[in-house]
Amino acid sequence: MVSQHFGISGIGAVTGYGWGTAALWDGLSTSKLAASLVEGHGPDRDRPAWVATVPDGGDEKDGPSRFSRAMRAAAREAITDAGHRGWQPGRRVGLLHAVVLGEVDLWKDFYQDQDGRLPVRDYLSLMPSTPMSTLMQEFGFHGPAMNVSSMCASGNAGLLTAKAWLDGGIVDDVVFVATDLSANPENVLHFEKLGVAVTDTEPLDACRPFQEGSRGFGMGEASIGMVLSRRSPNPYAHVLGGAMSHDAHHVTSIDPSLTEVTSCFREALDNAGVQGSDVRYLNAHGPGTKQCDRAEATVCDELFSPQTGIYSVKPLVGHCQGAASAVEVAVAALGYDRGIIPAPPTVAPGNSRLLDGPTSVTGGITVKSSLGMGGHNSVVVLSEPA
Repeated sequence: MVSQHFGISGIGAVTGYGWGTAALWDGLSTSKLAASLVEGHGPDRDRPAWVATVPDGGDEKDGPSRFSRAMRAAAREAITDAGHRGWQPGRRVGLLHAVVLGEVDLWKDFYQDQDGRLPVRDYLSLMPSTPMSTLMQEFGFHGPAMNVSSMCASGNAGLLTAKAWLDGGIVDDVVFVATDLSANPENVLHFEKLGVAVTDTEPLDACRPFQEGSRGFGMGEASIGMVLSRRSPNPYAHVLGGAMSHDAHHVTSIDPSLTEVTSCFREALDNAGVQGSDVRYLNAHGPGTKQCDRAEATVCDELFSPQTGIYSVKPLVGHCQGAASAVEVAVAALGYDRGIIPAPPTVAPGNSRLLDGPTSVTGGITVKSSLGMGGHNSVVVLSEPA
């Protein structure tokens, strides 16, 4: 069944580039790295590591941590931005928060430094419901509020859950936020032990999606806010549809048959009411790992035209884990609005479809894929506003 599209009507961002959408766009459009050398994040903390962490900032009134401040700042910027573009909230505004690991810094302090003892009010700040509740209170929204978690496919999962709410008439509008500020030394170390995160060299040297010599990805952090509505007069982009599935194969690896991955792409195109030949860009998951590169390149060759271009912004912004696909959807939407896809420069021989550096947008459909660890497949279909 083909569902109605909806618009991405406002965008907010907190990333390794800094606080605000302007910082994100300025960084990506000039091919600047969000990562920097951070002390104590290397193996056994014996050396600095390349990590795209969110810098300190935000409003202290939004909570005691970077996580809560970033979540509310991104949502607030998106709501303000949507208002400037003509959006007016409906009676039932829902809130979806895509999150895999929440207050990692505060929970670490709670168990290790505070011996599990906190005033009740401070303890409540650890709960994933608290920043959602305070945001709903701030704006007087009364629709449903819910967390979504689907590993690094969580951003796509949140968008498709919002679509289901809108299609079902549960809400008039959705504020969607995806937050992951979990790149602390312990998590970075374990992703390195998994053999997928690389911190010992600049990201463009290590993370080369669809190019020779790629070793994996650099870790990143982000919170991305979006206002999703069918009633906005000036959206950045339209979400036409999408699909989700699960490989049911392995806790980390993609099923090499690619059966469910390919089916997810096909179902997303059917849901959006478009043909593979209509797709102009594949905004890929593109983490720079061999299995993901192979999967997405194979599907692109099978389903899309030879003119479909591929890009991944992970070499620049980092792999932002639970917020990754939300960052990448926001980049596609901003690209439609500003006429540029801020693709990273290529640094080695690779796939002939790969975009090389910032590229003028020529219109057409964008497919955003996200393949979450453990078999979470997700595909969202986007278009420029009519």
